Amino acid sequence: MRKVQVLLVAGAASALTALVTLVGMAGAEANVVPANTEAPTVVGTASDGQLVVAKDGEWSGTNPMTFTYQWLRCDGNGANCATIAGATAQTYRVVTADVDHRLKVSVTARNVTGTASATSRGSAAVARPAGATRLADGRYSIPATSVQLPERLVISGVEFAPRVLNSRQSFTGRFRVTDTRGYVVRDAIVLVTGVPLGWILQPQEVKTNVDGLVTLQLQPTTRLRLVRGGSMVMFLRARKDGDSILAGISSRRLVRVRTASPS
Repeated sequence: MRKVQVLLVAGAASALTALVTLVGMAGAEANVVPANTEAPTVVGTASDGQLVVAKDGEWSGTNPMTFTYQWLRCDGNGANCATIAGATAQTYRVVTADVDHRLKVSVTARNVTGTASATSRGSAAVARPAGATRLADGRYSIPATSVQLPERLVISGVEFAPRVLNSRQSFTGRFRVTDTRGYVVRDAIVLVTGVPLGWILQPQEVKTNVDGLVTLQLQPTTRLRLVRGGSMVMFLRARKDGDSILAGISSRRLVRVRTASPS
């Protein structure tokens, strides 16, 4: 009887050992470091101002996993890549510095066991906005339709001739429109209004030319006060055709031209 008990105890110990071994093996299988099985990809249009998105790719290993991102700017061949400072979200807004480069994204997977990283193939070479035309001075002109939020129009250049008004003869206003990336914008619609109202005759809205310029002849009225050290303020607005005049990518600016006593 005692021999049978010993055998039973020994058998139970062996079974327990086997069970512990199986549990250990199961635990080992349940905690596997991430491994990339399909590379991440860059999705979207690689064009200045557009949004591209990192797709995680496929990963094996213990779930749950979390993913972090680092965008890279590479040369035109997709080599010599460097990290883009601050570009650590799953989405990335392409900037002018990326033009003619290729973008990649490094995705890092993390779980309770460890981490692993994989890098996507390069995007297409980043292009300038649709309709971009190189001007003789080396700058690029784009149509207003290529400016989309969060980019906006900017009234970046203002010139008057003459610079000081000492008569109520017509004078010339010349205004340039660019966008927040620095592109010259053609076909932007510019409005000029005298402040107070009635100090100049109200001109019609005019579209910028390929150089982003509009030139207007502005006609003062008898309300304009010609005094030494005085000035006349003008309200400028640039907008895109079809946009609300109070929203969209429109821009506003107050400028002034100086006045003097009649000579």
